[in-house]
Amino acid sequence: MSRGRVGVIVAPANPSAEPELTRLLGSRADMHVARLPVMPGASLADRLESYNEALPAMAGAFDGLRLDAMVLACSEPRYLLGPDEDREQCAELTAATGVPFATATLATREAMEHVRVSDIVLVSPYQPWVTELAERFWKTAGLNVTQVVQVRAQDGYSSYAVTPPELISQVELAELPGDAVLLFTGTGLPTLPVLGPLASGNDRMLLTSNLCTAWWALSRAVGRHVTLSRVPYRRHMAAHGRRTA
Repeated sequence: MSRGRVGVIVAPANPSAEPELTRLLGSRADMHVARLPVMPGASLADRLESYNEALPAMAGAFDGLRLDAMVLACSEPRYLLGPDEDREQCAELTAATGVPFATATLATREAMEHVRVSDIVLVSPYQPWVTELAERFWKTAGLNVTQVVQVRAQDGYSSYAVTPPELISQVELAELPGDAVLLFTGTGLPTLPVLGPLASGNDRMLLTSNLCTAWWALSRAVGRHVTLSRVPYRRHMAAHGRRTA
């Protein structure tokens, strides 16, 4: 079988999306990356708005490169929109480019639908106002957000600055149920190192932006809808009784 090709659009300073997606795509797909425009001195709100505005042009950044799938590996700006607008824009970009396109948020929605998730604990490294938007986004998408775990780096709120030990300790301090579904939002959050420790000794399902994005991209790159059990780190994406065929 030939390897697939996945186009990935990331924020300029994102340190985790490429390393994690490379591991998750594995030997079945190559990754080709374009970075969103830098906005020196812009506020967070303005920067997120600019990412959404730049997305249509960024979808054309790969020019004539043949791709099997394209993803925006950046969740935060999508929380400024509603889930319906997010889905509609992905459909428009798919039609415009001829390449299946999804944002990390749409990929996560489809992954949760795939494993029939209805209740989630939202783990967010964002500033509180963005976390509130994220909670509203997922509730509007039809999910029951039972709890929000606000994660903070040593020097403030930043998905790029949170370390795996900080992430593990703050989730553990939340004393979550042993069968909870945890959604770690943020492709810049270093999640692969924490999945083993946080899944040990319980029946939790751990979903992350990067896991779901890789699952969505692989489903298109290999030419069929793969199950979550076909994605590396699959044991963290499907708990007992929730696996699909």
